[in-house]
Amino acid sequence: MSTRPPSPAARPGAGPVAGATATKATTATDRVYDGIYRAIVEHRLAPGARLREEELAESFAVSRTVVRQALQRLAQDQVIELRHNRGAQVPQPGLEDAAPVFDARRVVECEIARRLGGRLTPDQLADLRSLVEAEAAAEARGDSAAAIGLSGEFHRALARLAGNPVFMRMLDELLPTTSLLMALYKRPGRPACVAHRHQEMLAALQEAGAAGSAAEMRRHLDELERSLTPQPAPAAPLRDVFAPYREPGSIAPTRKPVGKA
Repeated sequence: MSTRPPSPAARPGAGPVAGATATKATTATDRVYDGIYRAIVEHRLAPGARLREEELAESFAVSRTVVRQALQRLAQDQVIELRHNRGAQVPQPGLEDAAPVFDARRVVECEIARRLGGRLTPDQLADLRSLVEAEAAAEARGDSAAAIGLSGEFHRALARLAGNPVFMRMLDELLPTTSLLMALYKRPGRPACVAHRHQEMLAALQEAGAAGSAAEMRRHLDELERSLTPQPAPAAPLRDVFAPYREPGSIAPTRKPVGKA
C-alpha cells in the first residue's frame, strides 16, 4: 500500500478542509504523479489507455526519467499497471472487482462517518459545504470531470478530518479503482456520485450522530455499488476477429469443393 497519497495541492478543493496551507507539488515527479492520478479519477483517462513515456514527458515538459519515476510509484500504489514489454496503462477492472472495493470502502468510510458524526465544528461543516456546493455547480454547468474530482475530494476531506492517515492512504488507493469501475459499468445516464447525496451525508454528519452518520455513508456507498451493471462488450475490429485465420492452412475448409462428393 502507498505511503504517499497524492499531494494536497493536486486535489480540487484541498486546503481549508485539510487544515493546512496548500502547497505546490514538491518535485516534478510529484507533478506527473498527481496529474495522472487526477486524470484517472476524473475520467480524463479511459480504462485501458496506454501511458507512453514520450507523450507524457512532452505533456508535462519533463524528462522521461521523471516520467518513469512517477509511473513506478503509481504502479506501486496500484493506480496503474506496468507490464513487461508493454509499458504502462490505466487498469481495466472487471465488474467482479466492485464487491471487494466497495466492501473495503464501507469498512473505512462508515467508520470515518461514525467518528465524525455530531462532532464537526462550524468551520469544518462550512468547508465541507463549500465542496458540495462547488460539486453541484460543476454538475449544473456540465463539467463532469470537475464534479467527479470534487466528489472524490469530499470523501478525502472526511478521511482527513477523521485524523487517521492510514484511512487516508487506503481511500487514496480505492478511489481510482472506484472511478474506473464507474467509467466502465455505471448505468447510462447516472452520474458517478451526485452532489445531493453529499448534501444528505453532510446533514447526517451535522444532525444524526455517530450511528446515523455511519448508516447514511453505508446507504450512499451501497447506492453507488448498485449503479454498476454489466455493459455490452464493444465489437472487436475485423482484423482482430480474423487474425487467427490469416495464414494459409490455419483453418480447415468447412465446405466441400463444388462438383465433388
